[in-house]
Order: sequence, then C-alpha cells, then structure tokens
Amino acid sequence: MINAAPKEPVPASDPRQTVEGPAESETPSPVLLTSHEVMRGQKAVGITHNGALYRLQTTRQGKLILTK
Repeated sequence: MINAAPKEPVPASDPRQTVEGPAESETPSPVLLTSHEVMRGQKAVGITHNGALYRLQTTRQGKLILTK
C-alpha cells in the first residue's frame, strides 16, 4: 500500500472544490457566465454546437438573440 501525501485544503470559493459522499447521483451545478464574459465587448459572437454555427447577439434593448 502506498501512502499518499495529505491533501491541501481547498478554499470554499475554489472551483476545484468537490462534494464528497453519497450524493453522486445529483447533477453538478452548471457553469455560470455573465453575458459580458461571453460577448467580450462585441455586439455578436459565434458559437459552434454539434458542428453547427450559431450567432449570439445583443439588441439595442439589451436582450440576447441566438440564431442558427
């Protein structure tokens, strides 16, 4: 048997933190991004999904439109 080094504690705010225990069947929380992070200051960005190209754009009213 090989002794592993003790794990360094992970801060609660660290995204690498995992939940241990019998809750394996629970769905993990989805990644949360702001529209600012996705748009990167642009009016429109391209997103590929399953080989198809989609366009995500912001309107003058500040809404988002996703088109194929």
